Amino acid sequence: MSKRVIATRKPEITLDQNASAPLYKQLYERLRAAILEGQLEAGARLPSTRTLASEMGISRNTTALAYEQLLLEGYIESKVGDGTRVARLQPEQLLQISKGTKKSHTTRQPTPRPTVLGRRGQLLANLSWPDDYRDTRANAEKTTFSIGQPDVTYFPYDIWAKLIARHARQSLPNVSLYQDAQGYAPLREAIAAHIGITRGVHCSPRQIILTAGAQGAIDLAARVLLDPGDQVWVEDPGYQGARGALLASGAQLIKVPVDQEGIKVEAGQRLCPEARLAVVTPSHQFPTGVTMSLSRRLALLEWCRQAQAWLLEDDYDSEFRFSGRPLEALQGLDNSGHVIYVGTFSKVLFPSLRLGYLVVPPALLAGMVATRRLIDMHLPLLEQLALTDFIVEGHFARHLRKMRLLYLERRNTLVDALKQRLGDMLDVVVPEAGMHLVAWLPTGMDIGNVVQQAARHGLPITPVAQSSQEPAPRQGLVLGFASATPEELQADVKILARTLRELHA
Repeated sequence: MSKRVIATRKPEITLDQNASAPLYKQLYERLRAAILEGQLEAGARLPSTRTLASEMGISRNTTALAYEQLLLEGYIESKVGDGTRVARLQPEQLLQISKGTKKSHTTRQPTPRPTVLGRRGQLLANLSWPDDYRDTRANAEKTTFSIGQPDVTYFPYDIWAKLIARHARQSLPNVSLYQDAQGYAPLREAIAAHIGITRGVHCSPRQIILTAGAQGAIDLAARVLLDPGDQVWVEDPGYQGARGALLASGAQLIKVPVDQEGIKVEAGQRLCPEARLAVVTPSHQFPTGVTMSLSRRLALLEWCRQAQAWLLEDDYDSEFRFSGRPLEALQGLDNSGHVIYVGTFSKVLFPSLRLGYLVVPPALLAGMVATRRLIDMHLPLLEQLALTDFIVEGHFARHLRKMRLLYLERRNTLVDALKQRLGDMLDVVVPEAGMHLVAWLPTGMDIGNVVQQAARHGLPITPVAQSSQEPAPRQGLVLGFASATPEELQADVKILARTLRELHA
């Protein structure tokens, strides 16, 4: 049933008790429209809340709420002894409502101006991520095969909390002013010692710049090294985060294929011998999991020397090596000073820590530090202080040993389960390091159908193609194993087997 009143001599106000909008909101909108359209002129006296409520057959609380909103927004004025009157509005306020508003007083919403992104912004907005792919599968519930997710339940939070509390009490008062843009000096010393022993990286603490994770390190390098239009080798398939940072710098990406020995250097030389930069993951290629052979490493370094190009070595999860000593980092093999080394603590400790670092050749140091300072001055200090002690006191090495054994057990569990249930269908690549593996599908099996069918069983799956820019000659699945227990891995391999058998039948 509608309520109706002639509030003044001009506008007719009608409220609908069956509408979804509350009565006070309807009354506010009708009065506001009448004011903006000029039906209620500036200075016109409005009925009191009591009188208007009586005339309309509604509660006084309803009229009071409507008047209060109009008063707050400046459409009406209220003075003791003079009642409530329509305020004198500025011209730009009066223009909010078109002269052609219909008599029903329905308020027209202005057409929102579209947000126009720059070319680089649109490229980044269109860049897909593994999480985006999972989000499209509404029925997916499990996270067993999540990529790049460490098992954070085993992290020694009690030790970390004590270190944080210690420095919050004792150290912060002395380091509360602006700090070195490169990061906390004792932490850089600890990092230099660690990677020198474990990865064969040759550097001094002065060459290290702390960043917000590996992503921040790649972004910083791209900002400093690249001009719009510069050509860059990227692995295909490869890490989307690196592509995003390069695109943000206006780079032209040269897609270089990857095989069982890593990036195909000869293919890169054919495609673009004069590239400015190459971004590679030699220790554990993302996503295929292969380790770059020594011959490829040497060929890549030789191309870099001859072309006077730079190499960005993303060593994102080499800490988790399962057998033998890892091949020396590219940076340790480089004699020409053209390799920039990227490391991170996000994978080995916990992702939200957001601490990574660059090892920068001396020729680039001044530009890198100046750019780092202009981006955000430096990282928050408390976590740097705690991490320094975490490394120096031996907690870091102990945690790495524990997690390496844990991930080895989970890798073996996943490999055994896949071979037992799907050995006749999948070609499983057993990784020598890292937190995920790749299982290649039979020729002709459609990856889209696999993803959709797995989602129906509540199982999210990320395809290799998610990281590819060119159509892949072979379809595969990227299966993380670090964040799931052996029992969860075995149970979900069973679901995966059922999915593939249904499609292969």
